[in-house]
Amino acid sequence: MTVDAHFHCWQLARGDYGWLTPALAPIYRDVTVSDWQAQSVPHGVTGGVLVQAAPTEAETAFLLAQADAHPAVLGVVGWVDLAASNAPARIENLARHPRLKGLRPMLQDIDNVQWILQPALAPALRAMADAGLVFDALVKPVHLGHILTLARRYPRLRIVIDHAGKPDIAAGQWQPWSDGMARLALQTGVYCKLSGLLTQAGPAPGAVQSWAAHVLACFGADRLVWGSDWPVLESAGSYAQWWAETRQLLNHLSPQEQRAVMDGNARRLYRLPPASVA
Repeated sequence: MTVDAHFHCWQLARGDYGWLTPALAPIYRDVTVSDWQAQSVPHGVTGGVLVQAAPTEAETAFLLAQADAHPAVLGVVGWVDLAASNAPARIENLARHPRLKGLRPMLQDIDNVQWILQPALAPALRAMADAGLVFDALVKPVHLGHILTLARRYPRLRIVIDHAGKPDIAAGQWQPWSDGMARLALQTGVYCKLSGLLTQAGPAPGAVQSWAAHVLACFGADRLVWGSDWPVLESAGSYAQWWAETRQLLNHLSPQEQRAVMDGNARRLYRLPPASVA
């Protein structure tokens, strides 16, 4: 059993994917849940978490409709305007859907790197914690210190760092990313997604090894969660390539630890159904 804790689908005609332009030719196309299954099922993936790609509640509704139509979508990470005056009510309403498991403000696209710490967002963040929703942190290394502050400020809020904090592997960026991730792992209960690293590294085989080894050493096999980031992954490699590299990266772990990274941790983090009934 394997859970892909981070994949996307989109319909270009919906028109709210501001970042997705024709310049991104390999992934500038409609992508369905069935397309993802065609890539993932051959590798034993039995379910996944569908993650937002547009900063609109309309897209969240679209993703929840995909979950209703596809049992393999075990959970959805959506989006809400956390700064809206009625954000807590919106969050409470969305959380009534059993497949809504988390929310993701697109912090990497916000100029103010401390945006998430403004007092006006406190009611929304408390509402997320009250609803048991996961905060998916789409961040870059410059944000990591602020996510540390966030985790300390809201200890009931479950947080996962998407794509290992997006270090610029192709440029050899190690600091301040390395220390930032180590502090988060040591001082908080934050989780980390083993995803998106190929996109940061490019297609060179083995280029992600040192960065992946670092997050595994920091977060351990009990707080590392595997995801494909498909189809964004296709800008650098294939599903099969990332799957093979992941197995190599984890091959020194015990079978139990490998199952945790590839399945159990995602189920615990997002409160997904147990593998026996998924």
